[in-house]
Amino acid sequence: MKLNDVRVHRSDENLPREEQLAWKIAEVATDPVGVEDDVAEMIVNRVIDNAAVAVASLGRAPVVAARGQAQDRIASRGGSTVFGIEGRFEPEWAAWANGVAVRELDYHDTFLAADYSHPGDNIPPILAVAQHAGCDGAALVRGLATGYEVQIDLVRAISLHKHKIDHVAHLGPSAAAGIGTLLGLDAETVYRAVGQALHTTTATRQSRKGEISTWKAYAPAYAGKVAIESIDRAMRGQTSPSPIYEGEDGVIAWLLDGPDAHYRVPLPERGEPKRGILDSYTKEHSAEYQAQAWIDLARKLHHEHPGLDAASVDRIVLHTSHHTHYVIGSGANDPQKYDPTASRETLDHSIPYIFTVALEDGAWHHVDSYTPERAGRASTVALWRKVTTTEDPEWTRRYHSEDPSEKAFGGRVEIDLADGTRIVDEIAVADAHPLGARPFSRPDYVRKFRTLAEDVLDERETERFLSLAERLPELTAEELGGLTVVAPSVPVAPKGLF
Repeated sequence: MKLNDVRVHRSDENLPREEQLAWKIAEVATDPVGVEDDVAEMIVNRVIDNAAVAVASLGRAPVVAARGQAQDRIASRGGSTVFGIEGRFEPEWAAWANGVAVRELDYHDTFLAADYSHPGDNIPPILAVAQHAGCDGAALVRGLATGYEVQIDLVRAISLHKHKIDHVAHLGPSAAAGIGTLLGLDAETVYRAVGQALHTTTATRQSRKGEISTWKAYAPAYAGKVAIESIDRAMRGQTSPSPIYEGEDGVIAWLLDGPDAHYRVPLPERGEPKRGILDSYTKEHSAEYQAQAWIDLARKLHHEHPGLDAASVDRIVLHTSHHTHYVIGSGANDPQKYDPTASRETLDHSIPYIFTVALEDGAWHHVDSYTPERAGRASTVALWRKVTTTEDPEWTRRYHSEDPSEKAFGGRVEIDLADGTRIVDEIAVADAHPLGARPFSRPDYVRKFRTLAEDVLDERETERFLSLAERLPELTAEELGGLTVVAPSVPVAPKGLF
């Protein structure tokens, strides 16, 4: 990997485009290096993973609404599929609907470093364009390898969260780059699209603060839709703001670290395989990634110390990283994180709630663990309000470590009991993490799909999809058009403006 120095430049410095980060991303996208077998294998896993969580969300209100918007955009030629229904739709709207379905349950893959990301959000827009343009499975695999690589490398180096900018600002450029690879576009075209996609996908993190709204699922779908539209404009010869990252009125100068900023962004050298996807990890549980390890630890404590409740517990303190404490912990200072009437979107970003329910139930379910009845249970509320988080410098250091064997997303729990005894335990990574107790492999991804599809799809449809997905790199363009699922019935979308 090459570390690329990125800083703000005055307009009179005339930074050549070949030295701009957007151009360097375009060079990665247009490098014809092959996809290695283990990377292709993981891409198949994540395509299955995305489809699994999309199927589980087909009846949820944000997904129904987004699907309704796509249904009104029937493709006049080509077109792309939408999860749950038959037909071909305009690719940007298909990507929009599928992106919301994938993101709604907060249940797909993740990469955490200087910033946050769900790199599987690249799949809906790149797949939609592949279907629309008549690309085959091998082309899709190449495009997805680029999308994952670019997003993960940006996340390694540039913190958006520190400046309260939503993490999808890294997704617009990565999806545009991935589509560029998919279509075999030249560097000039990809460069323009990357600049446009970044310029139009920067927004504040209020969508993930306080009472979290349904927009949380739409935000990455919007970035994917914008990436497709940016590619379309760039292919028509239209230019974009430049230099978008480094300009004196650009993103870095005014939205991130300011005029004195300096980043070192890693990107593959020419001819170097794109392996970023292998550094990401998926979720066993439907909750924010930084809650995954805590769910596993709570399940363990439930079996080792049965009967822990508000009467027997004085307090529970989770010693964890800065990000966990301030984003999904009590350090966020969001009263909604302790509110039993809060939205599902809010509860899946409340580690006090999640740890409490997993400790009581010894399990976690993508629907049952979030119902109003479950959240409002008196015994749960009483114990929940005894759970707090605190930042531990060592867990923060491990969270940011570049050594895979040290990097951690968990922490240490201290449970003070009413009888004066204390229970102490810790966990570094989730059980499903590559270094966890039970790392996810192909059978786990397939089982996740079958489990989530069980009450939604016919068994024949489940097996048809899996048989296609597992052959992804060899699929013809016609077969790739079938890489979707059709449910026997889905809710009808409410009418909007159109």
